[in-house]
Amino acid sequence: MALTQTELKREVAREALAYVEDGKILGVGTGSTVDQFIDLLPTIREKIPACVSSSERSTVRLEALGFKVLDMNEVDEIGVYVDGADEIDPRYSMIKGGGGALTREKIVASISKRFVCIADESKKVGILGNFPLPVEVIPMAARAIKARLEAFGAEVTLRDFVTDNQCHILDARGLEILEPEILEREINSWPGVVTVGLFAERGADVLLLGTNEGVKTFTR
Repeated sequence: MALTQTELKREVAREALAYVEDGKILGVGTGSTVDQFIDLLPTIREKIPACVSSSERSTVRLEALGFKVLDMNEVDEIGVYVDGADEIDPRYSMIKGGGGALTREKIVASISKRFVCIADESKKVGILGNFPLPVEVIPMAARAIKARLEAFGAEVTLRDFVTDNQCHILDARGLEILEPEILEREINSWPGVVTVGLFAERGADVLLLGTNEGVKTFTR
């Protein structure tokens, strides 16, 4: 019998526990698959001295389970960062930010030695872009950035959402992202952009993919 999406997420989250490094700061992302991972962390509590979280939502969940959550400014390096993705391509580039935590996720990923992406098989794609590309922007720049994204052929909407950084998110639909690293650098260079939800320059090192045949592991 086919597993539900929630069951797939649970299985892949359980597999990710093996990648947590004993005695090292653990980076924890955001989203429904990561929620499953957080819920399983008490089973390996003794391995985790502290965590760094990419969102207020995950911080609340971790602290409720008794884990110490450090501010990024207290940490020089993270051993392993475990997070999900909205899409991931064969080169381990990702679209992230469906939950609105893209900037903090990118910051945590930047100081992590290893990035483990956990996802169900619906998230693995040949070309990025079917999922709307999130762009976090300074509020006063939203109109200008929207126009620049539309010039690329995207249909752009302002999300009814305020990020943990008190910024706005534009969602760009209809893009076929053939060169994610180039597009990431381009959009990040625009004045008013906090960051774009492309994780190509710092993509995943390991992909744990939940399927009905079991969890499949892909490594760079």
